[in-house]
Amino acid sequence: MTGARNMEDLDFTRRPTKSAMYDPTVARVCFESLGNVETVRKGTVFFTENQNSDRMYLLEEGQVSVTRGSKAIDVVKAGEIFGEMAAISQLPRSATATARTGCRVVSLDAQQFQRAIQGMPEFALMLMNILINRLRLTVTMLSVTKALDASDGTRARRLLDDKLLKGLMVATQHRPPQHCPLNKVIMTEGEAGVFMYVVLSGRVAISIKNKLVEWVGPGGVFGEMALVDQSPRAATAVAETDCDLIAINRGDFLTMVKTKPDFAVSLLKAAADRLRDMTSRRM
Repeated sequence: MTGARNMEDLDFTRRPTKSAMYDPTVARVCFESLGNVETVRKGTVFFTENQNSDRMYLLEEGQVSVTRGSKAIDVVKAGEIFGEMAAISQLPRSATATARTGCRVVSLDAQQFQRAIQGMPEFALMLMNILINRLRLTVTMLSVTKALDASDGTRARRLLDDKLLKGLMVATQHRPPQHCPLNKVIMTEGEAGVFMYVVLSGRVAISIKNKLVEWVGPGGVFGEMALVDQSPRAATAVAETDCDLIAINRGDFLTMVKTKPDFAVSLLKAAADRLRDMTSRRM
């Protein structure tokens, strides 16, 4: 297509992992206090595509290649985390990770990961930031290749159960649920993000560059990306039916991440799920 680059030409290794919210010291403290240290040789395979495994890794020394099929999609460098998507989502691996050089890593299994989230909420925020940065980069690349269209009308997946929803309503009782009538624009791509939203009833259509990418129904969340990395909105949200929403500002968001581990884990799963879905459209 004229004016568009092929996917093979796009460099997905240059992701903005380190930001104001990414602190290698926090990662190191978390991993080293709870995890297992491993020294591996060049060529060692950490995990393979479609494998069921729940370990995530902090790379302390060396480089790791990440591939999907026969294509290289990432290069992990010292101080960075990899393998976190499967650990968060509990789904099969979406890629293969191989030691590009001799490496020293620290790994966390699923139980150690849960303890890390509960004991150090800053770790949850850091992981959210990593996933959201990767998601923003993936969206940019899909925009270039004209591949943003929703694959199947997308999901309206429930992320928060009734117990957690009730807890959020109590925590935000100073701000009553917001009613949005049919076709109301709730947020607009490119604007500053003041709130994230939890859907209590109805359905919200999420679009990027005028392409539908997701539906969000009861128990689902949207708008959290701008609260995590304080960047402009990546998407537009419109009420597809009459909706009732919990609006959560950044202060309340940070408080709930620090005091409600289940909320933090749910947001991590949402980010990992969206990243997995977007990444699949590059295939």
